[in-house]
Amino acid sequence: MDMTVTLTTRELSELTPDERAAFFDRDAGVADARAGARDILDRVRNEGDVALRELAREHDDVEVGTINVTDTAERAYDDIDEAVRTSLETAAANIRAFHQEQIPDDWRHTYDEDHRELGRRFRPLDRVGVYAPGGTAAYPSSVLMGVIPAIVAGVEHVALATPPGDPVHPVTRAAAHIAGADRIYAVGGAQAVGALTYGTESIDAVQKIVGPGNRWVTAAKAEVRGDVDIDFLAGPSEVLVIADETATPQYVAADLLAQAEHDPNASVVAVTDDQKTGEAIVKAIETQVNARERSDVIIEALEQAASGVIVTRSMSEAIVFAEEYAAEHLSIQAADDEAILDRIKNAGSVFLGSHTPVAAGDYASGTNHVLPTSGGARQHGGLSVDTFLRSTTVQRIDEIGLNRLDKTIQTLATAEGLEAHAESIQVRTGPADVKAESESTNERGGDADTDDNEPKDTTDHGVTTTESSE
Repeated sequence: MDMTVTLTTRELSELTPDERAAFFDRDAGVADARAGARDILDRVRNEGDVALRELAREHDDVEVGTINVTDTAERAYDDIDEAVRTSLETAAANIRAFHQEQIPDDWRHTYDEDHRELGRRFRPLDRVGVYAPGGTAAYPSSVLMGVIPAIVAGVEHVALATPPGDPVHPVTRAAAHIAGADRIYAVGGAQAVGALTYGTESIDAVQKIVGPGNRWVTAAKAEVRGDVDIDFLAGPSEVLVIADETATPQYVAADLLAQAEHDPNASVVAVTDDQKTGEAIVKAIETQVNARERSDVIIEALEQAASGVIVTRSMSEAIVFAEEYAAEHLSIQAADDEAILDRIKNAGSVFLGSHTPVAAGDYASGTNHVLPTSGGARQHGGLSVDTFLRSTTVQRIDEIGLNRLDKTIQTLATAEGLEAHAESIQVRTGPADVKAESESTNERGGDADTDDNEPKDTTDHGVTTTESSE
């Protein structure tokens, strides 16, 4: 029996404050789950593998024997359907190629006539954990999106946690094999986050946890932040489509329905400066929705307050709406898509043109689908190689360079009341008797570039440095 979706266009200028807040004040919806997640984390921290098996029985209705199922991945790869295997390999190759472009180079630059050498270097984390939804269902795309950037970044040990099935879905295990995961653990939910954070008899603790999950996983990540690093807190899926009169309504509708099928709390929005286009999008949604297998989930998502088809008075007003919304996925289906993109700062991933559906990025174009939701794009981007790197600044200053900074550093140190900071400069640049006294008790390591005959330059060249926290 066909279901009916109640959807009409709405004028942006006529939205009430509460209606506007529904669009712009979205959250990850984890507040109610945090207490329960905290209890699960405590059990895992105190009871280890015993808790993991008990929680699998309680929450997943699965009896877990072996938690580490790494040795089954290659066999799963061989056993899955050939078309699925080929598609996974194609997607993985595209994801790998895109993320390889993100690897930063170490660098050193010289300043002040070569007397100061400053630089930055990048090194991967040692151990990370990737969470991928799963169990009896398969979400191999989340495996590829989490594991491959970590491998590209050079992380030494990449562990995958995914809910136990009976067994873990073979396509999930095959994806882990293709991506290059070092360990695969049959553990899901908040308990997986706890195991990766604190370690158990079977699972080694990691430095960082990444990947999407349900509200229990997100709540657990919120709880352990501080004990371990995380990527970010992600809520239900969302898409915003900016469409003008040249957009194809059927394409826009299809993109909205594709994200709506994720979750009844998904936020799916089309915004257009053309009333006829808005009405055509609504009609296309009504035509397509009952042909979708998850039409009940889609309709629930379409009818919630953070979804809708919005008509604006101008394209500029549509862009302002998109900027405030800060979408996880932003599709621009308009004649001047590049010009519109130039005015957009807040978006997780942008899809330009009518033949760039959001689902392409979800699976195989190469960009990452682990993206900020709930307005998080105002502050940060999605998962990338950078997520798995730490940077270190490097500096070398010779005697001439330090002499030139002498007055600046000592003046600032004195202004902050940090006399020992100033003295650490003075002992190197002060009068000869001060330097001699220092050198009599500490053998001074010579620098090949140091010229002891170089006269001290006492001129304040106005060069400042950024000091690290005291």
